[in-house]
Amino acid sequence: MPCCHDSACSATANPDALNSPKWRRALWLALFINASFFVAEIVAGAAAGSASLQADALDFFGDATNYAISLGVTGMALQWRSRAAIAKGGTMIVFALWVLGNTAWHALHGTLPRAEVMGVVGIAALIANGGVAVMLYRFRTGDANMRSVWICSRNDALGNLAVVLAAMGVFGTGTGWPDVIVAAIMGGLGLWGGWQIVSQARGELRSKHLPQAVMAGE
Repeated sequence: MPCCHDSACSATANPDALNSPKWRRALWLALFINASFFVAEIVAGAAAGSASLQADALDFFGDATNYAISLGVTGMALQWRSRAAIAKGGTMIVFALWVLGNTAWHALHGTLPRAEVMGVVGIAALIANGGVAVMLYRFRTGDANMRSVWICSRNDALGNLAVVLAAMGVFGTGTGWPDVIVAAIMGGLGLWGGWQIVSQARGELRSKHLPQAVMAGE
């Protein structure tokens, strides 16, 4: 299926879906799953001393907040949805910077996380987020607000898989470097995803204001 990237296409890709019951139900379910796993992973990450689990936990928290914002602006005008997307993208960038700073701390202190805890929690989160990503797949070609939700779920599933791989690396090497490397990658992925969301939303806002500016100059 072709994917819309420009603002004009995203704004009109699926207008009926913008305020559909299916979209709202998907957001509520995604919100519940992300909020639940934030609590589980923040506790497990602290207990296991894992930078990648803590990074994933904060990502769950950010996404739960983003889904709540999406529910609040669903059905509003494109201008307000785009502004909400900018806020969500900015939140992703802030969390990504925190992840990178926390990862640097673990690297400097040579933390050795508990691989078994990382593996169990990572697999459970991967199953949950994989389901959310599949559920939201149909909305990936919508406006910046819809696309931001899809990007969040996609990044989460990839992050969960990376945590599982990091757990295997920690177990196999007996060092914390696989955990640090994965956490750094997750931080970079968060920065890139946030920039994508902000860029598309700004494009939508420019396309919204451009016709008014042209009319004023006539």
